[in-house]
Parts: sequence; structure tokens; C-alpha cells
Amino acid sequence: MSDLLRAPAEIKYAEELDWLESIDDNPKPFSWRLSPKMVRLFILGSERSDGLDREVSQKWFGDRSFVERSIVTLASDRGLLLIGDPGTGKSWLAELLSAAICRNSTLVVQGTAGTTEDHIKYSWNVSMVIAKGQSRESMIPSPIMTAMEAGSIGRFEELTRSTSDVQDALISILSEKYISVPELESGGGDDNIVFAKPGFSIIATANSRDRGVNDLSSALKRRFNFVRIPVVTNKKSEAEIVRFRTEELLRRHSIDLDVPPTLLDVLLQSFADLRASAAAAGSDDEKLESALSTAEQIGVLEDAVLHSTFFGERALTARTLASSLVGSLTRREPEDLAILNKYLHGVVEPRSKEEGGSWPEFLEGGRDAIATLS
Repeated sequence: MSDLLRAPAEIKYAEELDWLESIDDNPKPFSWRLSPKMVRLFILGSERSDGLDREVSQKWFGDRSFVERSIVTLASDRGLLLIGDPGTGKSWLAELLSAAICRNSTLVVQGTAGTTEDHIKYSWNVSMVIAKGQSRESMIPSPIMTAMEAGSIGRFEELTRSTSDVQDALISILSEKYISVPELESGGGDDNIVFAKPGFSIIATANSRDRGVNDLSSALKRRFNFVRIPVVTNKKSEAEIVRFRTEELLRRHSIDLDVPPTLLDVLLQSFADLRASAAAAGSDDEKLESALSTAEQIGVLEDAVLHSTFFGERALTARTLASSLVGSLTRREPEDLAILNKYLHGVVEPRSKEEGGSWPEFLEGGRDAIATLS
């Protein structure tokens, strides 16, 4: 695993998944590797009441009902659509579900304006077609078709980014559970049809901010169970997510650097303040272009940690954190800089005088970063 830039969940947590599978005596749907109860435990972590011989770490932070509804959906014959704002952990939850259920989370189609029907069905190896003609051997199955043949989970990221033609092709897959290959001659059997095996399902994700890009048809909506993932607003839960992801980062880079709890509080409070300001804004021009998601908080902290490690004093400071925040959240100039400057003067400056602590240094670092970018 050490030679992978980012190991998928089934490799990263392989030892834990093996152990859970070895003790799992609960009923399993289809060809699932773990039972629904163990899938939930793998994702949400163990509790004392579970009576396990070892602790299972929590990997996704959110309401357990979202995870349970997702698992139940995948145990049925319906697709699962995880929908929510950017950075709410939809893709991570989809990866964890796939890893726990079938030990393969890599059967992924990325939805874009350039995604075609071939990407979710099949294409052809042109050189083999020229040499031997069209056959099963010369066919290149899509990740979705591979999932169908294996009875596994196929993933479709950013579904609403793909065109209506692609979405329509997905309807037949979800409804009929097979893909016809008309280029192949039928030998009296099913040689030109690829059937889905039990256990096949699709987990799709969609950003609620993409509404209106390529809206889902009513027919496609009926094939999915919707699970809406809200933005994390609970400060304790958000702190757990940021801390979990940051610890992963430090391990991956073999970095020995502490993130002081006081600085984590400063980061969380800053994002809470900026979200409140965005909610009260009268127009989009008065809002940061950033979604101010938990994922972006993690990105700010990651940038600050790496900068401190490589160019700082190998200690995270409020000044570096403020510089990373300004640099990460400034996407439009001068609009975003003006919003951040207003925040520093209107909120951070009074707080630094009243509370002290890390806020004065955070204020100074933010001002310097804005001055550099202006």
C-alpha cells in the first residue's frame, strides 16, 4: 500500500475488512462480503455494546440513519443516489459502502459533459476488431458492465453533470438489469446480452448545486432511492471529521507535527462565521465563491500543515493557518478578497481584542495574506 498515492478503501482497510468478514455470522444479501450490520459497523465504527475483541474506527461522520438507509437500498433492486452540497462526503460514503459490500470501490464512471453512452455500456478494441472481428474478446466493458457481470457495486460520480442521453441509457440498466450488444450475433442463446448478477447495484452522487445543469428525468428518479447528505453544522462532528482526515494526511506524509486544539477551534469558528455571513448575504456577489464545506476546511488545514512542515518552523501557527485560509478561499479577485477583508476587520479584529489567544496572530496573518494578493 505504501507505493500507492491514494489506496482505495478496500486496500487501506483490508486487514479490518478481513477480520470483520471472519467473525460475521449474520445473514448477507446476494453475494455481499459483509452483512448489512457489519457494513454499518465498518463505516460508523464500533461501540462497547457491540462486544468486539477489537475496536473498529469510525470512517464516515454523519447521521447513522443515512448509512442505514443507503445499506437497505443497496440490498434491494433499486439504485442509490447520494445528493448534497459539495464536500459533504458523498463520494467517500459511496467508496466505503462499495468496499464493505463487494471489496471493490474502483468501478467508477465520472460524469461530465463529455461522458458518453460507451462509458456506461461498452466500447471496442479497434485493433482486435480489425484482426478478428467483433466478439466478446474485443469488447471493452465499462465499469458499470463489469459490476453487472461480477454482481458488484458500480459507482457513477456527478450524475447530473452527464447529458440526458447518458442518463436515459442508465434507466434501462437500472430497470432491465441487462445490456444488449446488438453488434454481436446471437447464436440462439444470450451471446449478445450481458445480464447483471445478483448483488449488482449502482451508487450515484449528485451535487445539489448542479441543479439545472442536467436535471434528472422523472423516469430516472424513480429508479433511485434518494439519500440527502446535509452540510455538517455540528461543531463537534465537524471537528472529528477534520481531525480524522488530518491524521490520515500526517500518516501518509510521515509528518510529525501536532495540530493544537486551539488552532482547530479557530479554523472551525472561522468557517462558521463565514457561513453565517454567506447565509445573511443579499446577493451572490456578497458571498464567497467557495462552498465553505468541511472538505474545504480540511484543504485549508492540509495546506497549512504542509507549509509549516516544508517552509516553516515545523510547528503549525495561527499566522500560517490564516494565510492558508485566505489563499484557499480566494477564487475571485477582488470580490473574495473584499469579503475576507470585511470578515477580518468586522469579526476577527473585535474577537482578537476580547478573547486574545490565537486570534491576534490569526488576524495579522490574514491581513498580510490579503495584502500580498491585492
